[in-house]
Amino acid sequence: MSESEVDAGREARDWWRTGIIEMEPGVIRYRGYAIEDLIGNVTFAQMIWLMTRGELPSADQAALLDTALMSAVDHGPQAPSIAIARMAVTCGVDLNNAMASAVNVLGDVHGGAGEQAVELYGAIAARQDGGADLEAAVAAEIDDFMATRGKFLPGFGHRFHPVDPRAPRLLEMVDEAAAKGAVSGRFAAIRRGVEADLARRKGRVIPMNIDGATAVIYAELGFPAPLARGLFCLSRSVGILAYAWEQSQQGGRNKGPIPRRHTWTYDGPPPRPVPGPGD
Repeated sequence: MSESEVDAGREARDWWRTGIIEMEPGVIRYRGYAIEDLIGNVTFAQMIWLMTRGELPSADQAALLDTALMSAVDHGPQAPSIAIARMAVTCGVDLNNAMASAVNVLGDVHGGAGEQAVELYGAIAARQDGGADLEAAVAAEIDDFMATRGKFLPGFGHRFHPVDPRAPRLLEMVDEAAAKGAVSGRFAAIRRGVEADLARRKGRVIPMNIDGATAVIYAELGFPAPLARGLFCLSRSVGILAYAWEQSQQGGRNKGPIPRRHTWTYDGPPPRPVPGPGD
């Protein structure tokens, strides 16, 4: 084999470099672990950790990750992503198309609060690392957040639930994991500081919601903020799949967002003639 052929082969192999999978005929290894050793010994949550982080988590860490993932799988057909999945199915597309359509709308407004909350907690932690105590770090970061991004903090309050029933149990589980040493408890303390500061500003308690609670878990487990949104997408994909499948069993064709007998509000120009050639 000529030197140029060797260089061409190396260039082809290096075109996509990855530390995730090693594969050749008869061999599949993820992050160095043989697939046949992982099967039956590693859970789906542990596999998510391995694929995104490079190492296997402890059993307690995996259990906490699994709890966060299962807690956010669904929040009803009124959620835009779920509604989109159902409408997509009635357009005749397959489950994967319906799921992709739904996941594609999990953006900053619908689906991004968890990522934003992890960013907020991380910024508070950075202020603490710079020497500020918890109360001062929380107050300063919330001041900056509200000045630049608005008065609503990600992860707090809910338009439907006076108290999100998912959040308190998740936060209890964070405290349980911290007591066992599975996580540090640092971000659990930060969330308490944020709750206290927010109550002082608003004059009432603003309960944490599912996004805030899972963000505490993802921060405690060391996931970077962008991965928090990715993990939410994985979690909510379960609900999206369930509704898309349900709709496929119910049937229906070209169902839009409202029943046909209801029409939208038109606020454009009144009826008018089309201008003639000389007008």
